Amino acid sequence: MLARVGKVAPDFEAPGYISGTFKPVKLSDHGGKWIVLCFYPGDFTYVCPTELAALAVRHATLSSLGVEVLAISTDSSEIHKKWHDEELARMVEGGIPFPILSDAGGRIGEAYGLYDAELGVDIRGWFLIDPDMVIRAMEVLTPEVGRNPDELIRQIKAFQRARATREVTPSGWMPGQQTLTPGPDLAGKVWKVWKP
Repeated sequence: MLARVGKVAPDFEAPGYISGTFKPVKLSDHGGKWIVLCFYPGDFTYVCPTELAALAVRHATLSSLGVEVLAISTDSSEIHKKWHDEELARMVEGGIPFPILSDAGGRIGEAYGLYDAELGVDIRGWFLIDPDMVIRAMEVLTPEVGRNPDELIRQIKAFQRARATREVTPSGWMPGQQTLTPGPDLAGKVWKVWKP
């Protein structure tokens, strides 16, 4: 089964490294929470440490929103530990507070449509998975450009608002701003209540 927005996320179990320990992590064990599944091309690269560090700096915010972060690449757990200890722990005080998973052979990346068999790596992409394990959003980029965790957090808040209220959030919506209530009275008349 290939991962798709609006469909249940493919489950998997993978070896992981977190806080000095090695342990397997199963995606479905995080059901009931929001999950950010963050694929990246590789340890000891250039953009990838900036992304993981940026997520780590925002970990308290993500946790307050009920979000679990799982980072994943094709590197082994042992390489994750070496990279963490030599670089990531120097970028973020206390190091990376979420699991870094190993997708050796790209089986998980394949299920999520991100494994590049020619290069032997998972490409840069993340998936936002809701508490029912349904994929709500995904973003995929080529390796040279990093993702924006602040936009991810904005999207999480918007999806949580929409899920809780059955309202929809217009472009660029931020908490405290107007939402829209779908219905026959609004169809064709959004212009009356919202401007870009």
